[in-house]
Amino acid sequence: MAKTFPIRPARPELICWGCDRYCAHDAMACGNGADRTQHPIETFGEGWDTFGLNAPQAEDTPAAGTAADAPNTPSAPRSADRSTNREV
Repeated sequence: MAKTFPIRPARPELICWGCDRYCAHDAMACGNGADRTQHPIETFGEGWDTFGLNAPQAEDTPAAGTAADAPNTPSAPRSADRSTNREV
């Protein structure tokens, strides 16, 4: 079973984050490359866990009367002949 992945480690630069061993940066046992794998907080900064595929879904709903509330209608009426209806 995989270990729990820390969201905000105290000193992420001292550990290789490439596998579940979490080796020290100067004593990597798995041979996961020449350099250690950085923690996402080092790569993307604070808030790295709030975007991407595993991001929590927004609970906000759009306010009434906004564009998100309007039906999906075309900006210009369409003609019956599709060859003459050219939107720019």
